[in-house]
Amino acid sequence: MFDNLLLGFSVSFQPYNILSCFLGVLIGQFIGILPGIGPVGAMSILLPVTFYLHPISAIIMFSGIYYGAQYGGSITSILLNIPGEATTVMTCLDGYQMARDGRAGPALGISAFGSFIAGTLGIFGLIFLSQPLANFGLLLGTPDYFSLIVFGIILTAYLGTGSLLKALISMVLGLWVGTIGMDVATSTPRFSFGSSTLLDGVGLVPIAMGLFGVGEVLINVEQSMKQDIYQGSFKNLLPNIQDWLCSIGAIIRGSLIGFFLGILPGGGALLASFFAYGLEKKISKHPEKFGTGVIEGVAAPESANNAGAQGAFIPLLTLGIPSNVIMAMVLGALTIHGLKPGPLLISQNPDLFWGVITSMYLGNILLLIFNIPMIALWVKILKIPYYILYPLILLFCVVGVYTLNNNEVEIYILILFGGLGYVFRKVGFDLATFIIALVLGPMLEENFRHALVLAQGRISVFFTQPISLTFLLITFFLLGASGFKSIKKRICKKGG
Repeated sequence: MFDNLLLGFSVSFQPYNILSCFLGVLIGQFIGILPGIGPVGAMSILLPVTFYLHPISAIIMFSGIYYGAQYGGSITSILLNIPGEATTVMTCLDGYQMARDGRAGPALGISAFGSFIAGTLGIFGLIFLSQPLANFGLLLGTPDYFSLIVFGIILTAYLGTGSLLKALISMVLGLWVGTIGMDVATSTPRFSFGSSTLLDGVGLVPIAMGLFGVGEVLINVEQSMKQDIYQGSFKNLLPNIQDWLCSIGAIIRGSLIGFFLGILPGGGALLASFFAYGLEKKISKHPEKFGTGVIEGVAAPESANNAGAQGAFIPLLTLGIPSNVIMAMVLGALTIHGLKPGPLLISQNPDLFWGVITSMYLGNILLLIFNIPMIALWVKILKIPYYILYPLILLFCVVGVYTLNNNEVEIYILILFGGLGYVFRKVGFDLATFIIALVLGPMLEENFRHALVLAQGRISVFFTQPISLTFLLITFFLLGASGFKSIKKRICKKGG
């Protein structure tokens, strides 16, 4: 372990990777501060840039964007009462009240320190759990991997915030889009509609930039978001002893909750922030004060979402299964460079694996150093009018897609999926399930067909392997439980 960490630090402390880490956390914090954009949109826009970067530098930058956005989102939540990130919704409840009471400094300070502590604990968990999970992954055969991927996609849909039926429709659409191109076995064109561009499949870059870049802008243009920024001073940013005594337990509990829920598919960091806040309110001696400006209400969700961001990397790097849409974007960036995350990643690409992990610690230190002194600058950035910001985002999307292959067809794909992303949001379809199904679809098909070839066409191979059968039984249980809950709700409504 010590030798691996030395290898990781020797990689992450290379000047080029330090710069990538710095740019990642800086962009992530900037994106987290601006309401309505988010790390997925930023990654979508920057995905073409990864073509020109070394794979390690690209993943280090993307990782920095993810956990950097968690830091930045808290600033917007505390100062504007608008969650810069979905995972910072709970921070608004007490953070903004603390700002109104003249305690914006301690709220921002405990948010930064809590995030750093949680990020550090999350990295240690990542270090110690990755190898055992990778060893488990080596035991999986093709039927097991197929069932694991099915389980991961269904769990993402099950844990989503909307309707399971709509999430399943999103999943089917994502799987279908993933089949466009050449058949992996026979090289026969599928759903290419006579387009030479679609013979290689629909690229992840225009899809992601359309869904999360263009679509996000279109939906935000409809909403009137007031830029009512806190105007008080930012003195005494360091929490006092009383603040630390009230917060340290919440930080530790939030870190543990966030890390383990972050591993689960379906937006664990978001669920973790809600769960951590609810737990603190449940065990508090003064639960009635939550929502009025108690510092534990800031420390718990901020620690949970940052630890969740670290935990989300475990299933991706060790099993090749993204736990949320952001990890799907990271998987896309790895695939672009011909890298396949999974059980063999640690042994075949140790410099990538350990370099990314150790860069997270470097990134958390950089965020802690720059977060508090740059508060005044971030407040000025928050004053950028949205009518200036959104056209620039659209311009970056179009230029980024076109410069990728100098192919105007991909601009039409960008526009198409931008409109689709807008419609998905309006009707409540789950974008996370769609993009995860799209990314995992080719892997799902490959393992399904390979397993059938080895089993000479017997479909029973998926039910005779113990690990595969376990994953499928859990999947059927989730679908059955959700269906039973829906039927029970309808019967209760009719009875009422």
